[in-house]
Amino acid sequence: MSAKKILIIVPAYNEEWSVGEVIEGVRSHLPQADILVVNDGSTDLTSEKARASRAIVLDLPFNLGIGGAVQTGYRYACEKGYDIAVQVDGDGQHSPHEIIKLVNALEKERVDMVIGSRFIGNPEYRVSAMRRLGIAILSRIISVIVRQRVTDPTSGFRAVNQNAIQLFASDYPQDYPEPEILVLLSRCGLKMKEIPVKIVQRSYGESSITWIRSAYYMIKVLLAIFVDCFKKRSVVRQEGKTC
Repeated sequence: MSAKKILIIVPAYNEEWSVGEVIEGVRSHLPQADILVVNDGSTDLTSEKARASRAIVLDLPFNLGIGGAVQTGYRYACEKGYDIAVQVDGDGQHSPHEIIKLVNALEKERVDMVIGSRFIGNPEYRVSAMRRLGIAILSRIISVIVRQRVTDPTSGFRAVNQNAIQLFASDYPQDYPEPEILVLLSRCGLKMKEIPVKIVQRSYGESSITWIRSAYYMIKVLLAIFVDCFKKRSVVRQEGKTC
C-alpha cells in the first residue's frame, strides 16, 4: 500500500472549527496520503484554516452542494493519477483511524468501492426514528436494485480505486449523491462492499437534518433513483468496462 498514490477528499462548507482537526487526524494516521480540501463556497475561514494545516485547497467560487464538491475532488484525483481516493467529511464525524480499514478492505476484497457503514455491528450509533426509517427504506430498495445487501446507503465515508475515480470524475449525481452512486456503480459493472466503522459526534455545530428534511430527502432520492433506473446514461469506458 505504501506504493499506492492516495488522495483524501474532504468536502467542506463552513467547517472552520473542525477542518484543521480533520486534516491533522488524517495526516497522523495516513501520513503518505495527500489531503485535498474542496472548499464549497464557504463564507467563514474554512479555506484559511485548511491552508494553515498544509492541505491542498480548491476554492469553489460559490456553493455547489455536496455532489459538486465531491466530484471536483474526483476530477482532481483523476487528472493527477491517484490510485485510491477516500472521501472524508469535514465536520469531524469520520474517525481518521478508520481510513486505513477502508483502504485495506479495498485492496483485500478486490472491489472498486468500500463503504464505511454505521449500522454493521455498531449498536452505540444512534439516529432519530425518522432518519432510521428513511435509511431503512432506502437500504431495502437499493439492495433490491443492486442485488446486494446495503445497510448504509447515505454514508459519505468511502474509499474507491481508479475504476471508480474515473467513473465519478465524469458522472456524479449532484443533489443527494451517496444513494444514487450505489445504483450507478452497479449499472457500470463495478463492485462494492460495506465494512463496519465507528462514527464520532460532531465536534462543532449541529446537524441541519430535521424530520421534515429527512422525509423530503427520502422522497427526492427515491424519485432520482427510479429515474436513473430508466434513463439512458452516457457511455463510460474504463479498463474494458462499459456502462
